[in-house]
Amino acid sequence: MVKRIGVLTSGGDAPGMNAAIRAVTRVALNSGIEVYGVYDGYKGMVEGYIEPLTKSGVGDIIDRGGTILGSARLPEFKDESVRAKAVEQLKKRGIEAIVVIGGDGSYRGAQALTDMGINCIGLPGTIDNDITSTDFTIGFDTALRTIVDAVDKLRDTSSSHHRCSVVEVMGNRCGDLAIWAGIACGAEIVCTSETGFEESEILERLRDLDVIRKKRHAIVIISEKMTDVHQFARKVSLNTGFSGRATVLGHVQRGGSPTPSDRVLASRMGEKAVDLLMQGIGGQCVGIKNNRIISTPIEEALNIPRASRKQLQNLFDRLV
Repeated sequence: MVKRIGVLTSGGDAPGMNAAIRAVTRVALNSGIEVYGVYDGYKGMVEGYIEPLTKSGVGDIIDRGGTILGSARLPEFKDESVRAKAVEQLKKRGIEAIVVIGGDGSYRGAQALTDMGINCIGLPGTIDNDITSTDFTIGFDTALRTIVDAVDKLRDTSSSHHRCSVVEVMGNRCGDLAIWAGIACGAEIVCTSETGFEESEILERLRDLDVIRKKRHAIVIISEKMTDVHQFARKVSLNTGFSGRATVLGHVQRGGSPTPSDRVLASRMGEKAVDLLMQGIGGQCVGIKNNRIISTPIEEALNIPRASRKQLQNLFDRLV
């Protein structure tokens, strides 16, 4: 059985990563396995920034956002010679396996290490919910709550001034944050990579909301990188009866204490990761499907096509 494992966080941080670190550490230690934290992701692995983790050391982190291990991007990790340095650092410390918490790029690094003899298990830590092998990722629920809270507040001021609030949210490759927030907030219009962005059509719908439906306000939620929301808000002011105002939520969506849902999800996934490594299994990623914690080969997970969000979009359209 594996005697010593490492855990790292990679890519963009997500609320709940600390809960996952805590779960991996405590489940492993309670199973007689030593745990080492790899700081600053794969960069720290290559540079040897690796320290032991203890139960007390992870005792007060479950409610903290971000990641106590830090995160950094290392594009050079694609180079086998760079990965060889990482493997050397791990072997020097007797670390036989790694739990990698991050997105699809982090998964690719985990698979490459597995191919080099270091069993790795991936946990989906990303607010975008863009890992196709799982229904939900660690951090998605917290980010969604942050967006909903912000949009609810924007509605208050928008209705007071006959405004249209154009809100940009994260998730340029996956529109889950936008569509889920749109349903939860009662937004009038949602634009994602799936729906596309038809400016003239949206302006026409806003004119209809103003003139025909006599709406006091309108909320438009748009996934990042689809358009310049500040420029579009100016066009709303010029072409409709609403006063357009743009709000880019930005990195505030990554922060904050994780919701109970994210804490429990991260804990369940962390336990599964350790159980797999104890069985000598690597090259897998953990997910949740129909409320069941599952594992999928990383290579298979990276090739699963993104599921259509048509059902959610249809629900939104029927609620407007």
